[in-house]
Amino acid sequence: MKIDHDSDKPLHIQAEEILRQLIEDEEYKNGKLLPNEVELSEQLHISRNTLRQAINKLVFEGLLIRKKGFGTKVARKGIVSGVQNWLSFSQEMKMLGVEIRNFELHVTLKHPSEEIASFFNLSATTDVRCVVLERVRGKKEYPFVYFISYFNPSIPMTGEEDFTRPLYEMLEEQYQIVVKTSKEEISARLAGGFIAEKLEIDANDPILIRKRFVYDGNDIPVEYNIGYYRADSFRYTIEAKR
Repeated sequence: MKIDHDSDKPLHIQAEEILRQLIEDEEYKNGKLLPNEVELSEQLHISRNTLRQAINKLVFEGLLIRKKGFGTKVARKGIVSGVQNWLSFSQEMKMLGVEIRNFELHVTLKHPSEEIASFFNLSATTDVRCVVLERVRGKKEYPFVYFISYFNPSIPMTGEEDFTRPLYEMLEEQYQIVVKTSKEEISARLAGGFIAEKLEIDANDPILIRKRFVYDGNDIPVEYNIGYYRADSFRYTIEAKR
């Protein structure tokens, strides 16, 4: 790592280029903290302000994560999703070449909340239970999403289905239900204790919440899904055309 003080190239640009090379090292990709600003600025023979300018650029690009009192490290490569030609989670990950592991999988029968009952057009006085699928999923190294799916009780599901299969493929083959439309809501918050434990993060770390409302070709609601994503491992894109 060497800065050329006689070069016409600004020092912060040179520092940025050195940092880009540094974060490609396997040890930093695997979570090792970068040298602190004092050490790094001394090694490069530049001011801390100049170094911080370079670091800020990479933080803005999502390549570095900096936490006060902890240090700076390489951001894990995130999963990118979007609204165009929506797919099931398994299909999304397969298309991105990401091998997915199930860390947890639970199936229960539960009474729907008022909001979920309204989505399925259930009467407030109807005493029914929904099949509920809960899954913690991620890469082989760590989990990055906790899903909860409620299914329309009009679908004759028992809870004994093979939920290790792609979900919508199973619904089509067993119940002749072909999902057609997905409406989504995205929000953000701090993880909190319960979600943090599921995703192996701190309670004060940020998460993205993705609600997905799934309908079949006749606009009959099929699935009410909530996904809680680690913010350092998921990016959502929106493409708008005029």
